[in-house]
Amino acid sequence: MNDYIQLVKDYYHAFGTGDRGRIEAILADDLLFSSPPDPMLDRAGYFARCWPGAGNGQAYRFVRLKQFDNEVLVTYEQMLADKPTGRNTEILTFEGSRIKRIEVYFGWEA
Repeated sequence: MNDYIQLVKDYYHAFGTGDRGRIEAILADDLLFSSPPDPMLDRAGYFARCWPGAGNGQAYRFVRLKQFDNEVLVTYEQMLADKPTGRNTEILTFEGSRIKRIEVYFGWEA
């Protein structure tokens, strides 16, 4: 069984540090990304819309991190300079060892 919890932690760490190579390795080629303003983005759309926000030194404090078969439910507080900036819940669906789908449900700004 894959350790999806660790892969999710790797994903958020790579996003916060701007490690695009690691993100490329974690995301499936046929990724689907959805959030309220951006439903059903493909992989190229994810990198165009989301990647510009990566690598700002953000860290993540996980409030919920639970695996259900090939899905991980995560609620996190995004931190900058040790201060929370916001809270979101996401569902990440895996195929093998790669993230195939990301569903983002926005929380609030801190």
